Amino acid sequence: MSDTYKTISTTTEGIYKEKGSKFLSFAIPAHSSDEVKELIKTYKKEYYDARHVCYAYMLGAERKEWRANDDGEPSGTAGRPILGQINSKEVTDILVVVVRYFGGILLGTGGLTVAYKEATADALSRAEIVEKTVDEIISIHFDYVLMNDVMRVIKDTNAQIQSQSYENNCIMDLRVRKNDSELLKSKLEKIMGVHFRKQDTTYCELHN
Repeated sequence: MSDTYKTISTTTEGIYKEKGSKFLSFAIPAHSSDEVKELIKTYKKEYYDARHVCYAYMLGAERKEWRANDDGEPSGTAGRPILGQINSKEVTDILVVVVRYFGGILLGTGGLTVAYKEATADALSRAEIVEKTVDEIISIHFDYVLMNDVMRVIKDTNAQIQSQSYENNCIMDLRVRKNDSELLKSKLEKIMGVHFRKQDTTYCELHN
């Protein structure tokens, strides 16, 4: 299973115009459904005079959490084409909002689908897409006499020391790519006297 994913680095804006209607698009980094809800509230408040504020989002390294919303447009003409563009870029941890100002001429379902698709595509075309790794944080503690053995394992598994302290014993937080985490843990388990503490998952930009 891949332990990398693609996302955008910063918020970008796009626009599409058709028969007097104006579609303003915003591609925004987002990391949780709660953050998405707050962002949507912000955009609806800022563009309170718009006819529709439609959106779609994708969350998580595995791209399993998503939603598309038409905000009153005919079903499937707004949220779905927005989501389709997100999928075409294979990005995640992203929210795309498209704000529509009605120009007085109906576009029909086909015209709306194209408009929301093109507005989203414009914002995404301006975005810097970055690749990130899914990393695990593995916390351990051990007696100082085991330091050389532990450091050898860290070097062999390309783990990185996030933090360390030396009080009654040695405490380390190690960051390692998710696909390498089981190897790291198995090697550490073979060192008598190394004990595991909490574990967590984090995300890191991949530099080639």
